[in-house]
Amino acid sequence: MKRLPFWSWLWLLLGILYFFLPLFATFEFSLRARRGEYSFDAYQNVLNDPQFSATFTYSVTMALATILVGVLLIVPTVFWVHLRLPRIKPLIEFITLMPFVVPAVVLVFGLLRIYSRPPLALTNNDRTTDLLLVCGYTVLSLPYMYRAVDTGLRAIDVRTLTEAAQSLGAGWDTILLRIILPNVRVALLSGAFLTFAIVIGEFTLASLLDRPAFGPYLQLIGANRAYEPSALAIMSFALTWGSIGLIQLFGRGAPRQAQVAGAR
Repeated sequence: MKRLPFWSWLWLLLGILYFFLPLFATFEFSLRARRGEYSFDAYQNVLNDPQFSATFTYSVTMALATILVGVLLIVPTVFWVHLRLPRIKPLIEFITLMPFVVPAVVLVFGLLRIYSRPPLALTNNDRTTDLLLVCGYTVLSLPYMYRAVDTGLRAIDVRTLTEAAQSLGAGWDTILLRIILPNVRVALLSGAFLTFAIVIGEFTLASLLDRPAFGPYLQLIGANRAYEPSALAIMSFALTWGSIGLIQLFGRGAPRQAQVAGAR
């Protein structure tokens, strides 16, 4: 193996320091809750806070609902566009880019303007407000989920797999569930974890819809505590890396193009 030149090692070292030094400083500061010694009091305070578990559980539930809605919406749409309507790909891509153009605060004010009064008054009770929140999260996650699924479908021969499955008598539900989904498993996991990260840290929608989500809780802790925000930052970082690890774990040995012989 060729030895890496000096400058390659130097830039690699500088990149590692640039990334890990602020993280280490944040972690070290989070241990200073007890004067004169290091302790995990800040982490204990966060974990023992009833609002932490309540808001985190709520946001996880909303994230799972958003992922489910996103998969049900995006996978059939992208599959059909690849199969039958390739000419409208630019239009679909433009639509999925709109959340980058329209800020979340504009989106939530639009939702409140339309759905806070008859005939579709969805903000009158908690369940319908949660439904509205999931719809808003789904819009915010469209760019990530769409591109993840689109990339996964570009890597396989959708038309050939579909025609082969149909020749064996498979219906559309069988094609989607047993042919397409297994082949885009890794792409779906990537989009799902990106959606999860967006929902967990999102503040604007949850705050203006007055929902007990994790994002507003993070803002509240950051405004009123000293060491707990650093502890939450480290925990969020660990959660992100855990999600990346899960992508690698479940994506290992990703199936190649599904054999359609079993699709009958």
